[in-house]
Parts: sequence; structure tokens; C-alpha cells
Amino acid sequence: MNRFDGRVAAITGAGSGIGRALATELARRGAHLAVADIDEVGLAETVALCEGSGVKVTSQHLDVADRDGVYAWADQVVADHGRVNLVFNNAGVALAASVEAMSYEDFEWLMHINFWGVVYGTKAFLPHLKASGEGHVVNLSSVFGLVSIPAQSAYNAAKFGVRGFTDALRMELDIAECGVSSTTVHPGGIKTNIARNARMDESVTALAGSPDKARDEFDKIAMTSADTAARRILTAVAQNRRRALIGPDAKLIDLASRLPAGLYQRALVFGAKRRR
Repeated sequence: MNRFDGRVAAITGAGSGIGRALATELARRGAHLAVADIDEVGLAETVALCEGSGVKVTSQHLDVADRDGVYAWADQVVADHGRVNLVFNNAGVALAASVEAMSYEDFEWLMHINFWGVVYGTKAFLPHLKASGEGHVVNLSSVFGLVSIPAQSAYNAAKFGVRGFTDALRMELDIAECGVSSTTVHPGGIKTNIARNARMDESVTALAGSPDKARDEFDKIAMTSADTAARRILTAVAQNRRRALIGPDAKLIDLASRLPAGLYQRALVFGAKRRR
């Protein structure tokens, strides 16, 4: 799918960040949009930014952790637009805590959104993508789906899961030759509010400094704007890449992930001890 004009794209987490940037960039390129988010105010702002581009825009208040809700939305997108060609499973949240201190409630909250939300979105839209004759599944993992980080065990688990799930999906689609493909996206530090909105347990202090310090450090190292990330994701889709590394830091982390685990892990442990 090297062109987006006239195509129909469904995007979760479209109320801010990468999701909003994808929506506005796709609208600029002539794609019709079905956008969803649990944040109704942010979603309305995204719709306002996309309207006037000469494309059809529909929106849905959606919790991606609600499987029935995701399936109902997929059916509604096809009812509203006649078909769907792309789904961007982008919605995500963040949690920082040690394994010992992390509550099961927080762990399950993150997994329901970051992992199961991707699974639900993929499975709900896949039959519709196949029916369109031309489709693409875009699932957002992370650089934390390439390497593991102290205080990020839940996030690591979800993003490694998305990576494995989508890699297997890609091979199945290649075997089927059904006109549908998929891409796993590994963003590095992107200038969004995900860190500011993260749930942070006080146990983070012993691993990476105070929660406020951890948020400030993320803001400092975030190297790529959401708009740039969106453009690079769409380039990866147009080139039918299996994986997309977004940002120069993502490329460095991908290289680190290929080293013996002990090397990069010892470096992270050393850095965490110094910050503490």
C-alpha cells in the first residue's frame, strides 16, 4: 500500500501523541479516518484538526481493553465508510514499578490496554481488511520491546508480546497471500505525554531516581516529534517493512539488543545505581 489517498484508516489512541499525528498526516494525504480514544476531549480536538481536509472523519469513544467494544467499533467503521484498509493499534499507557512492589491491578490495567488492546484491534479488523482486498495492520510496540529496562517489567512484557504477536501475524499473512500485511513499530523517545501520564510507584526511586526525576529525564531524551514519528511510520507501511525503528535512539537500542544480554544489562544496572 504505497498510497493512502481514498483509503480508510482506523486509529486507536487518536486523541493525542502519535495517534493524533497519524490522523492529521493521513488526512493530509487524502485518507478517510475512523478515530477512537478513551479521551473524548482530545479526540474531539483531533477530529477538528482533520476536518476540512476533504476526507470523511468519524470518531468513537473507546476503551481498547473492552473486547466487545473494539469489535463493535470495527463493524461500525465498515458500516460508516464501506470498508477499512488500515488499522493502527496505537493506544497505550505507561507504568513504572519494581516487580516486587507492582500491584496486580496496575499490571493487569497495562496489559489489558497495551497488549490485549492490540490483539483485539488486530482480530476485530483483520476480516474486514481481507474483505477490502488491500489492507495493513500497524501495531505499536516500543524500543522496550527490544530491550528490558528496570522498573518497566509490565511495559516490557506487553511490548515484547506485541512484537512476537505481530511478527507471527506477518508470516501468516505472507503465507496466505491475501492482500493484507503488517508492520511492528518500535518508537524510541517520542515527544508525547505518555511519561507524564504514567502510573509511577514509589519503588521507582530505588531503581531510577524519584518519579518526577524519571519523568523529567524522559522529556530530555525524547528525540523525535510525534509528527516525525507519524511520517516515518507511514513510510514503513508504504514500503511494507516488517519492523519500523522510529528515531535515532531506536536504531541504537536495536543494535544494543543484538549484543550479549549481559553487556547491555550490566550497563543499565550501572547507570541506575549512579542515578540512585
